[in-house]
Amino acid sequence: MPAEWERHAATWLTWPWPKGCSFPDNYDAVVPAYMALIRALVPHETVKINVWDADMESWVIELLTGCGVPLDNVEFHDNPAYEPWCRDHGPVFVTDTANASRSIINWGYNAWGEKYPPWDHDNAVPKRIAEKLHLPLIEPDMILEGGSIDSNGCGTLLTTESCLLNPNRNPTLSRDEIETRLRRHLGAENILWLGDGIAGDDTDGHIDDLARFVDPTTIVTIMESDPQDENHDALHDNRLRLRSMRDQQGDPFRIVELPMPTPIYWKDMRMPASYANFYIANGVVIFPTFNDSNDEPAQAILQSLFEDREVIGIDSTELIVGQGSFHCITQQEIV
Repeated sequence: MPAEWERHAATWLTWPWPKGCSFPDNYDAVVPAYMALIRALVPHETVKINVWDADMESWVIELLTGCGVPLDNVEFHDNPAYEPWCRDHGPVFVTDTANASRSIINWGYNAWGEKYPPWDHDNAVPKRIAEKLHLPLIEPDMILEGGSIDSNGCGTLLTTESCLLNPNRNPTLSRDEIETRLRRHLGAENILWLGDGIAGDDTDGHIDDLARFVDPTTIVTIMESDPQDENHDALHDNRLRLRSMRDQQGDPFRIVELPMPTPIYWKDMRMPASYANFYIANGVVIFPTFNDSNDEPAQAILQSLFEDREVIGIDSTELIVGQGSFHCITQQEIV
């Protein structure tokens, strides 16, 4: 599994279905975030958008045109899905290093432990895309969402115990059996396990809200400075784990800390707002902002780590109501 910063052929999105569970009360309010995301991506790579039907495609074209977003680098694909989190239900592209060929991994998808039925359309997306692109489809017979793993492209994979070992995903698979599948299908010879996720994360602790590779030897991790905050202990435990971890060559990682934004609540429920939920594309990094005093310091830290890319901050305060941000709604197609 290549690292996210390696060259993309495209970015895949799934346009939100108005009747889905993610944005029942603020659907119209999330549209500007999608517009800003697509506007930032199209100068650098193709954006491929899964849509529910032809009517949705026409509506999105009208939105993009009205916002002045050029359509030259935008494609639409008839791949309906109930929820917009393409990172989790979309295809995971991998390469065969022996012949540079591409394949798609079709991990099973069950809406984060059967939390939001139905999910049959979402689960079918990787197969439909593989058929469209005429790529081999590999089916590991295991539930896994793309947001639960992060690769440094050199054989090391980050994940969490709270998600991958949760019995609502693969109750019959042991930790060793899960690792065997990760090694076989992602080339992950070195698997690093963090512990718990952040409060409000209905995915049971995806890694893309906690810690991310920014180069083969550097990991950014979020930290909570307030000892009274419910995230404090879990994040400090993850930081201790990272300190003892080694890469595929046995060398320690450079660990860079990102702050957390002030807690965000929606209808008395805490949302999983995290600066770790950024997306690395060709030439740019899409960074979630939350109208918070830590937005600029966190963005500046990330910009210092991506000298070859512009880090673009986009307001994620409406998107986070669906319990995800820009990494969650994107999925890279590698070259």
